[in-house]
Amino acid sequence: MKDNLARPDTVGADENRISPALWGLASILILGGFTSMFTSTIVNVALDTLSQKLSAPLGTVQWTATGYLMALATAVPVSGWASKRYGATRLWLGSVALFTLFSALCALSTSVEMLITFRVLQGIAGGLLVPAGQILLVTAAGPKRIGRMLTAVSVPIYLAPAVGTTLGSVLTQGLGWPWLFWITVPLGALGFFAGLRWLPKAPPKGAPALDVRGLIILVAGLPLLTYGVAGIGENGGRTETIAVIAAVAGALLLALFTLHAVRSRNPLLNLRLFKDRAFSSAAVVIFCMGIALFGAMIVLPIYFLQVRHEDLVTAGLLTAPSAIGTVLALPLAGKMTDKIGGARVIFAGLVVTIIGTIPLALVTPHDSYVWLSLVQIVRGIGIGMTTTPAMAAGLAMIGKEDVPHATPIFNVLQRVGGSFGTALTTVLVAFQLASGPQTDEGAADAIGYTHWWIVACTAIVLIPSMLLVQVESRRRQAAAA
Repeated sequence: MKDNLARPDTVGADENRISPALWGLASILILGGFTSMFTSTIVNVALDTLSQKLSAPLGTVQWTATGYLMALATAVPVSGWASKRYGATRLWLGSVALFTLFSALCALSTSVEMLITFRVLQGIAGGLLVPAGQILLVTAAGPKRIGRMLTAVSVPIYLAPAVGTTLGSVLTQGLGWPWLFWITVPLGALGFFAGLRWLPKAPPKGAPALDVRGLIILVAGLPLLTYGVAGIGENGGRTETIAVIAAVAGALLLALFTLHAVRSRNPLLNLRLFKDRAFSSAAVVIFCMGIALFGAMIVLPIYFLQVRHEDLVTAGLLTAPSAIGTVLALPLAGKMTDKIGGARVIFAGLVVTIIGTIPLALVTPHDSYVWLSLVQIVRGIGIGMTTTPAMAAGLAMIGKEDVPHATPIFNVLQRVGGSFGTALTTVLVAFQLASGPQTDEGAADAIGYTHWWIVACTAIVLIPSMLLVQVESRRRQAAAA
């Protein structure tokens, strides 16, 4: 590997200026992250087609999507140890290579069992890929550029799921379902060879022995909890025995992992970082905003489908303004995070998010689509000012040696928060729809009621964000002194 693109003397020459070398490094890492997130939704629109072509029931085929997401979340905690053991660059390159290989094997699958197996393996590679890229970027950027760099990387990653859904429809209809996976092969190959040529060397750091016991507990607990809460939500609040057992077992295993990690000398995830008030405050923000972000993504399409009686494609397009608002806000949020600190940006973002969510809690069957689009843009701007700056603020106030532990912790919290948000809002809106008047007005009231819960969840986050403002302000004053 050659490191002339991102040598330490080139990337770190000026603590505030973002050099072309650092932008080049970010571009390579963006390609890998985009490919992983893009693939997470590309299969969703083709489940019915896969069911027909592979002669399998839809309940089995849906594991091509669910299995990928569960594997993605399960692999994230291992990324910190693996980046130390093999080096972040080697881990990133190996993950891209395996991701590309499993994409090709998915395209060549001749049965649903083969496809699910290779999708799970693809998810494991993707789960290692994103945190490894973040570790490389955070280490190269340093605390004074971390906000701008993380938000720049987040722009295409936020767009990836929407692009995947749209492109998945086109590929399935035009070229056939194998192209859902062939499309990622050239992207992965391009990322691998660019990384091999230009990524900086990140040698192994002599990681301790892998925490096998913690890994087994976590690998069992995290998928069980994810499956359980998602299963409860998908059944419209009808708490099926299997889903409840899975959720409870997963929660107990994660509690056991917490006890193990606190007592272990070399835990898989260093949960002692939560003793730092700034880190723990940022972690709470990330978890709760995962609930608010992914919860709203479930509720608003239901409004357009059941209240306004739009088709699926139109409903998807009508919810796009939220992503547009997020993408518009990210560059400014990154600059402000580096300039005044992430905590103040987060607090302002929470206020904007609440302002953008309240009109959705007051929604009626006759609201103008222009008005709803503007409201979603405002809410998207608030989201963009909150989630990524929270990660930047948390990472900026810890030592570089803790970044491999902190990055997977934040990623796990965001994914688990998203799972809880999806399940919680689905249960709430389903219960309200079933118990209220079976009219457009009754459905709109159910949507509004659920959005009030999202407003409450967002408002609660103001408390840790204010604490983060105080801690960050003291630390920046001490650093200046």
